[in-house]
Amino acid sequence: MKLYGFPPSPNTRKVQAVAAHLEIPLEFAFVDLPKGATREAEFLLLNPTGRTPVLVDGEFTLWESNAIMQYLASMKPNTLWPADARTRADIARWQFWQVGHWHQGCGGFLWENLVKKFLFGQEGDAVALKQAEEAFHRDAPVLDGHLANRHYLVGDVITLADFSVGSYLHYAVPARLPLDRYRNIRSWYERIEALPAWRDTAPSI
Repeated sequence: MKLYGFPPSPNTRKVQAVAAHLEIPLEFAFVDLPKGATREAEFLLLNPTGRTPVLVDGEFTLWESNAIMQYLASMKPNTLWPADARTRADIARWQFWQVGHWHQGCGGFLWENLVKKFLFGQEGDAVALKQAEEAFHRDAPVLDGHLANRHYLVGDVITLADFSVGSYLHYAVPARLPLDRYRNIRSWYERIEALPAWRDTAPSI
């Protein structure tokens, strides 16, 4: 299997971390996102949306990082994506929440405070940052409250849900995520950071 991705991206990193955690070997193809590689015709044949990561497994091509994570985790018995239908639904619920809700705040801070400077040398837009802050403080209490009496999002062990929702937090400091008041989120992410698979796939920037 071959994974096309950009390692600093949270979406690429979480897929790599799942593969590492499950000891599933992946050939990696670096996609030079800052140089516009995702807009080139060759890449758009793999993913017409022009985004990373993309997984190619023989004749099968799959994009969307959470779908790739589920596909990889379906290849062998494991606790990241167990066979029980209700547990899988609970995990998927949090993965959908990550995309539909959590991304609005976290993604906004990452884009305005980090990615714009990295790619374009621009400072964050004050209006966009205010919107990201409002979204973050709308959703962070939900996550923090859920984690008040538990170590992980679903059950007693790490699952795909934790990799998905935690994927932004590597950049909490440079993106200036306002995490100070959310002690449970911080403690939870420290547990994710302690995982060998998470450490081993940490981006270099």
